[in-house]
Amino acid sequence: MSVEEGLEGERDAILNALKPVADGLVATFGPMCEVVLHDYRRPEESVVALAGSVTGRAVGGAMSEIGMRMVARGDAAADELNYRTRTGTGQIVKSSTMVLRDSTGAVFGAVCVNLDVSAVTEAHSLLGALAGIGREPAELPVTTFGNDIDSVVDVILDAHQLHQNRPWAVLDRAERLELFRGLDDRGVFAVRRAVEQVAARLGISRASAYSYLSQARAATDSASDSHGGHA
Repeated sequence: MSVEEGLEGERDAILNALKPVADGLVATFGPMCEVVLHDYRRPEESVVALAGSVTGRAVGGAMSEIGMRMVARGDAAADELNYRTRTGTGQIVKSSTMVLRDSTGAVFGAVCVNLDVSAVTEAHSLLGALAGIGREPAELPVTTFGNDIDSVVDVILDAHQLHQNRPWAVLDRAERLELFRGLDDRGVFAVRRAVEQVAARLGISRASAYSYLSQARAATDSASDSHGGHA
């Protein structure tokens, strides 16, 4: 058995060991809790185990944009704990994403715990208003959860286009590279066929999309080397 085959077996064993943990956590916290076990080796169908139902996903479903961001960071990914987002249907979700590493320290998956705190948040706001200490709730980022990876990529693209508020044709080279850099930072290009999907949405050729991605990554690497040289 090769070293890589041994590591693959180790990763599979860790995932299998965590499956009953997901069921146990949901049994403890109740129907407002969901635990999702992700295998980042398969981004398009990363959900390998799921207990509870908060985000509407199923086993075999895709990772969210949060998972894409983790994959983009590679082994530098770190746990993200106790953050809040809003789903597309308006639920307020408090989550923690904890990365899984093999014995070499390589990141290969994650355990994500999601709590639907919509009712708790509404009750807190009501009690605050009654006590005269209410305040406007902070605007939460909307996170897309879906079983189809293409729909998640589309939402990220839509968000970028809304932010730019300008069509591709009028963007200069620096703005185009920034667009591809931003998509890359969010892990979009860790997904198979993502370059083709982005090219189609922007109305450019696949070759042009690959070229812009390559240039964006080269500029990022150059900037990192420059900063490292001055450290």
